[in-house]
Amino acid sequence: MNKAVEYIENIQNIIESIKTQQADNIEKCAEAFAKTLSSSHRIHLFGTGHSHMLAEELFYRAGGLVNINPILEEGLMLHSSAWQSTKMERLEGYADIIYDFYGLKAGDLIVIISNSGRNGVCIDLAKLCREKGLTVVVLTNMKHTMSGASRHSSDKRLYEFGDIVLDNMGCVGDASMEIESLSRKVAPTSTVAGAMILNAVEARTVQLLAGEGTMPEVFSSSNVDGGDEINDAYCKKYVGEIRAL
Repeated sequence: MNKAVEYIENIQNIIESIKTQQADNIEKCAEAFAKTLSSSHRIHLFGTGHSHMLAEELFYRAGGLVNINPILEEGLMLHSSAWQSTKMERLEGYADIIYDFYGLKAGDLIVIISNSGRNGVCIDLAKLCREKGLTVVVLTNMKHTMSGASRHSSDKRLYEFGDIVLDNMGCVGDASMEIESLSRKVAPTSTVAGAMILNAVEARTVQLLAGEGTMPEVFSSSNVDGGDEINDAYCKKYVGEIRAL
């Protein structure tokens, strides 16, 4: 089979698995999002390496919730040095700096995204946020996380600190396609699946808030008439509070 077609079919199978096996967790997550926003608290998103893209996925998007704070720590992203990011995401103690610098507070909610769920920064941050009174949502790959040992001194994995755990239903190692004569697989699935899960949560959150009579703050596209005016008003309201604005 053509590997492009096979990959697409694999993604379709993963989506169906998420639809049937993660529906309850998606609902719980949406309810937690709605509760957080209706009580005037904030939703934070954090991931290292490629997972940081999912922290950006819900931020400043057309049709996306406004009160979203992506934690975009450059040393843990890829554009400065991918090699350095890989080393730094394993450091314990870094999470204390992140917590203070990005203004996390009790009553807020944080989504921590890690496909492997085994590295120090994410585990430290989840543990710290639980202790500080935040709701912790973990987006991970349970098949992968259970396949190897934790790299954290506690010997625990990220999901063990989650109030709600969302499974992206991927395979061990994330890359999913076998190519004849190649010793390793290609074509990862965690970004596609993770983005779908988070946007599903967001859509349900807005539905829940609207059903309660609460008008949720939602960005417009900047590329439709009137969009700039809508978005500028929200940016002026939250500038200084949401660092990435």
